[in-house]
Amino acid sequence: MKATAGASLNIAVLGAGRMGQGIAYVVAAANHLVSVFDPVEEALAKTQEQFVAIAELLGHDGSATRRLRTSQDLAQAVRNADLVIEAVPEKLALKQDLFVRVEQHAPAAAILASNTSAIPIADIAAKVRDKSRVIGTHFWNPPHLVRLVEVVQSDPASAANIARAMQILRGLGWIPVHVKRDIPGFVGNRMQHALKREAIALVAAGVCDAETIDTVVKLGFGSRLGVLGPLEQSDMVGLDLTKQIHDVLIPDLDVTPHTHPYLSKLVGEGNLGMKTGKGFREWTPETARAVRDRLDQFLVQQARNRKQGG
Repeated sequence: MKATAGASLNIAVLGAGRMGQGIAYVVAAANHLVSVFDPVEEALAKTQEQFVAIAELLGHDGSATRRLRTSQDLAQAVRNADLVIEAVPEKLALKQDLFVRVEQHAPAAAILASNTSAIPIADIAAKVRDKSRVIGTHFWNPPHLVRLVEVVQSDPASAANIARAMQILRGLGWIPVHVKRDIPGFVGNRMQHALKREAIALVAAGVCDAETIDTVVKLGFGSRLGVLGPLEQSDMVGLDLTKQIHDVLIPDLDVTPHTHPYLSKLVGEGNLGMKTGKGFREWTPETARAVRDRLDQFLVQQARNRKQGG
């Protein structure tokens, strides 16, 4: 991530989980002061450790830690903030309460942003007096390696704050995109989970197993998604061909209007994925670690390639 030019900013990150730590690191690495709030002292202590680990992963000198401040006092963390980024668990009541408290203590000009993955921003801002201050900034995991940020507009009066937030995020090295309507899941997660719905339905119907799904995605169309978006690909092959395929395929796709029963069954049985050793596929600690390592190595190499490319 590149440093941003101009005056130094003060950015507060609320929540010292994996997402909050990664967001905070990018801010500090770009030579800005970052204040991380979390009510759990152990989580704040791990933030220091994670800063060191991220610096080593990216080959940085470790100076970002000098610009990190941590606090269990919310008012202290946000009192000088230009931008507040909430990154707490996906619980609506928790987020609503937090934003009410932040509005009381943050400067009047501060932008208040939520890193929610799916909850509409209007719901999060429901109890805030000035709703034009509240926007969405949906980062992708891990935010120190994935550059995209979906900036979500809920209130029509927040256009100026949207533009200012996008300018700040761009200066920090992310690539912000403007989501103009406040809908559940925004853009990326709607597409990602539409794919997951069809994948789950195929497995549940006995068309193939989970390993086949993952292989087809990774070695098939997924191998080009990093350089060719779905609508680019449609334009490339021709919309006439795309329509011909849709005429046959769309009526047969899964349209389950709720969580697929097969997914609910797995969760009900306690088969939650890598953390329990079984989900759609079976996992050992070693195979799970290998997948995480493979992902980290891929994303780090992409980050290094971008740096080399200027």
